[in-house]
Amino acid sequence: MDWSFVHKTWEKWASTSVGSSGEPLKAALLINYDPTGPSRLLSTIAEQEGMKADAVDLTEFVDFVKLNKLQTDCFFIGKNQYIVTAIHENWFCARCLNTVKAAGEGAIVMQTKAFLLVALYDGSIGPASRAMASADQLAWQLSRRNL
Repeated sequence: MDWSFVHKTWEKWASTSVGSSGEPLKAALLINYDPTGPSRLLSTIAEQEGMKADAVDLTEFVDFVKLNKLQTDCFFIGKNQYIVTAIHENWFCARCLNTVKAAGEGAIVMQTKAFLLVALYDGSIGPASRAMASADQLAWQLSRRNL
């Protein structure tokens, strides 16, 4: 795996996509993910911006994806519980069930060959569109390198 490329690509992408009020995402995680690997192996967080997570906290989320529970269960990221609202071939969208924000919160999860990209945003339709475009940009760059 070309970790140098992944890190450089993440840094450039995150600096323009995650964090401040004008950016499309409030937080993002890049999780090293192999759906064919043994279940005893923990996925690791390759990169993160805008939140502090650890691999143990994300084990349930990774299992949710690996076991393909998208249509039957909810998942947690941090203290927020999400329900999947749309499923596509390599990505899905979800809305936060326990948000206190009037406009809501959402998540976009994209799968590449080697990673799960979790993009978190505040808002509804407009912010979701901007978040999707931003997440798709990083997923496309990783996919070009077969990552």
